[in-house]
Amino acid sequence: MSYINFDKNQLINLEYSLSKEMLRTSRSGAYACTTIINCNTRKYHGLLVAPQPNIDNELHVLLSAFDETIIQRDTAFNLGIHKFPGGFYKPGGHKYIRDFDSEPIPTLIYRVGGVVLKKESLFTFNTSRLMIRYTLMDAHSDTYLQFRPFMAFRGRHSLSKANTYVNKKFHPAKNGIQLQLYDSYTPVFLQFSKNPEYVHVPDWYYNIEYFREQERGYDYQEDLYVPGYFEIPIKKGESIVFTASLDEVNPASLKNMFYREKNKRIPRDSFEHCLENSAEQFIIQEKDKAEVVAGYPRFGIRGRDTFIALPGLTLSLDRPAIFHKVVKTMVKAMKGPLFPNVGGVLKEKFDSADAPLWYIRSLQQLAEYTGDAAKVWKDYKKPIQTVLNGYLEGTDFDIKVQEDGLVWAGIQGKAVTWMDAYAEGQPVTPRTGMTVEINALWYNALKFALEAAEKAGDKTFVNQWKEQAETFPERFMNTFWNQEKGYLADFVDHQESHWEIRPNMVIATSLPYTPIDEGKRRAILHVVHDHLVTPRGLRTLSPRNRNYKGEYKGNQNQRHRAYHQGTAWPWMLTHFAQGYLKINGEQGLPLIKELYHGFEDEMINHGIGTISEVYSGNPPHESGGNISQAWNVAGLLRIRDLIEQYEK
Repeated sequence: MSYINFDKNQLINLEYSLSKEMLRTSRSGAYACTTIINCNTRKYHGLLVAPQPNIDNELHVLLSAFDETIIQRDTAFNLGIHKFPGGFYKPGGHKYIRDFDSEPIPTLIYRVGGVVLKKESLFTFNTSRLMIRYTLMDAHSDTYLQFRPFMAFRGRHSLSKANTYVNKKFHPAKNGIQLQLYDSYTPVFLQFSKNPEYVHVPDWYYNIEYFREQERGYDYQEDLYVPGYFEIPIKKGESIVFTASLDEVNPASLKNMFYREKNKRIPRDSFEHCLENSAEQFIIQEKDKAEVVAGYPRFGIRGRDTFIALPGLTLSLDRPAIFHKVVKTMVKAMKGPLFPNVGGVLKEKFDSADAPLWYIRSLQQLAEYTGDAAKVWKDYKKPIQTVLNGYLEGTDFDIKVQEDGLVWAGIQGKAVTWMDAYAEGQPVTPRTGMTVEINALWYNALKFALEAAEKAGDKTFVNQWKEQAETFPERFMNTFWNQEKGYLADFVDHQESHWEIRPNMVIATSLPYTPIDEGKRRAILHVVHDHLVTPRGLRTLSPRNRNYKGEYKGNQNQRHRAYHQGTAWPWMLTHFAQGYLKINGEQGLPLIKELYHGFEDEMINHGIGTISEVYSGNPPHESGGNISQAWNVAGLLRIRDLIEQYEK
């Protein structure tokens, strides 16, 4: 039995199997995502979800589903499954599944009477191409396979509805067809390694339901267009490869292409390999450009997430070239000292007060990796100075260094820290003022820049900024520390200090340069451990606070109100681990190892082989949000590095 495997009893139990989702991506930004039994439960699910440069360059669901039917002795057995109104799942093909195996690629085994069919699926490495290989493992009479493509052709955040202006025409392609449902869309090619018979009978399938969207309070019913069906005879022992892509391919090459792509995969035969495999899926590349997808299947490019995740996704896997490529791509997108917090041509936003400081922190981690801070300064001096000068002079959203040397960030009605959830148009945790993590990051950025500049012999920079750094620790402690409470204020505004116990102060204990002495860091870590540490991350608010929300569930407003009011985030554990091990050394390893290895259970939950976006603060800490989140996967890889470092 492989590392990730599900048996018949688990697969036919819909309550169990529909909670397990698979993700496969390409480095071009496209992906395939569905449940382990191929029943879509979200509008973000689809077998070919790809960017559309002629529309908005955002991701669009093109091929939603692909139903197979086994025909033997004039009897049809449909292997597909969709949810319809009234709680009906049709055609109910999941009842024929006997086994699911993830090694080396997702594989389903179907048994219908004497017929045993193996289905293996993958997404090509560099192009927007889904590939499925069907192998008839056993049969005792003539067997045919019939295939129906369910087409959507819509943005991933929307739903398709039946209409009269869909283009019902098709064009022949080699061993298949070409479809373009609407103008401006890239045509989709559906092809087989063996020439099929295609019957064109266009029709709509109405009111297919996605219950995850219903839970979230969104529209959850979709109409999908089925142009017709393909039919192919298949013999025992024979394999047929299907592909859905944005370009036509020579069918004679499909079997070899599938074999080559399969051999490129990192095996998911251990916890560590699953993390490494998952880490690869967040990096998208195009010529001299590289970016980090914040989370699948809902998120795009985000500056803050990019810089927090980047060291774990690249340096932890010994891939510094990709690190440089991503950083240079992001630098080109800068607006003054700020980075785009939400990427995309049509919705770029520069509203993250901490992303530029995480950028400098990532460069610091590069210097730690290479041991050459002087070269980092030489390569990135200009953008580092742009960030520091921008904060000193002041920039958008009142982000600025005040006369006392502390950083203020935010304006009324706008959330500019990582706790940026909104409910009913208002920030849930605005934190406008001097926030603890931004000021800790600012001090660390100053000190690292001074270190790198000094090693590079840049005396002018050192003389300009040295005093700013020297006077900072005393001002920081006078503003944020409370000796009686034994921890740091979360943020301070013009009226008061806010003493909610949140995880942000742990960042001040984890950074290489911190304004806090060892005794106070120990006290902070004790409070964080006592109030916030869970097996799935740090809670965003102490359970003893009256505003604590221990369950991440409900409609959009309910989830957003819980997002940073108790929900646990795995990436924050990285900073707890760094701070804890700096204080406790080898004696701290048992706890950190326990937290790290505890995530192995998640390899068969929610997103198979990866780490979810968030977890409920209350036990059993159920997963929520995206099925795969970049900074969480990266954070665990960084914790793995820390464990190895302290063991040595």
